[in-house]
Amino acid sequence: MPDYIPNSKKSAEIKQLINEALDILQSVGIPFAGKRERGLESMAMAFMAVAGVTKSWKEAKGQDDNRHIKTRDIIKYINENYEENISSGSYDDMRRKHLRLPVLAELILNSADNPHASANDPTRGNSLSADFKALVVYYNTEEWEIKLKLFNKNRQSLSEILQRKRDMPKVKIKLPSGHTLEFSQGGHNQLQREILEEFLPLFGNGCEVLYIGDATSRFLHREDEKLQKLGFFELSKDSLPDVVAYDAERNWIFLIEAFYSGGAMTEERMLELKKALKDCTAELIFVTAFTSRADFRKHVHEIGWESEVWTADNPTHMVHFNGGKFLGPHT
Repeated sequence: MPDYIPNSKKSAEIKQLINEALDILQSVGIPFAGKRERGLESMAMAFMAVAGVTKSWKEAKGQDDNRHIKTRDIIKYINENYEENISSGSYDDMRRKHLRLPVLAELILNSADNPHASANDPTRGNSLSADFKALVVYYNTEEWEIKLKLFNKNRQSLSEILQRKRDMPKVKIKLPSGHTLEFSQGGHNQLQREILEEFLPLFGNGCEVLYIGDATSRFLHREDEKLQKLGFFELSKDSLPDVVAYDAERNWIFLIEAFYSGGAMTEERMLELKKALKDCTAELIFVTAFTSRADFRKHVHEIGWESEVWTADNPTHMVHFNGGKFLGPHT
């Protein structure tokens, strides 16, 4: 089990229990990205207090056990049992921060005798949902793994919900028959593989890959005759994007830069390509691919308008830098 809170000053017993709580939450899909160590610790203690656990997960109680604990009482329980001294006036943080993700995931239910009570009504109680409590009591037993698999089997995790992963059909990428791509080691080429295996099958409409660059060798794959037929400029490694693909049905050329250490579709880069491709008979689609949204955020100021951004960690979505073209409700 990972040590989620290595810098905690708590006793070994309490620290162990907190790490177990975090292990349970992560196992059922609570996302930890962006959470600091203290934030994880606070979320774990809030969960433990709602469950009424001080020594063993077999103690856990929930909805069916008529345990409904208010936020002020959660703070009191944490102070009495988990070596804390939290102010009683911090009940709003308890609701808005520490209980927020388990409540969103419906692992912890926020309820009241009055069904019309507002979400921040101090009389509202918190309890483990019946099915989550039924799972938690098996933690640290031989049956935990099978119970966990059954719990997660037909249930979408909060991590998946927040990523808003879409069920989209994939179309095979057309490469010349028998051609095998062997990428050299490195993050840049790994991102190119993600473009070929994820982006193009989802958004490329069965397009044909006409060029693939390589970080160390000159290129991995190139269809000179087909590129020239579409009106491409004289080909050189420096002038081409990392991946070029052609969608014959829509007559679109995808010009894709795999941004690893440099090379976004900036206004300057797009202007350069537009001038070089003035005789191209296909419409130009400019795409910058990033490994993650975190990398994208660092370089968002570099992205040119009327281009697309795709991140490998959220493969079924794109960001459109296209002004009002895509403005409207999404269903």
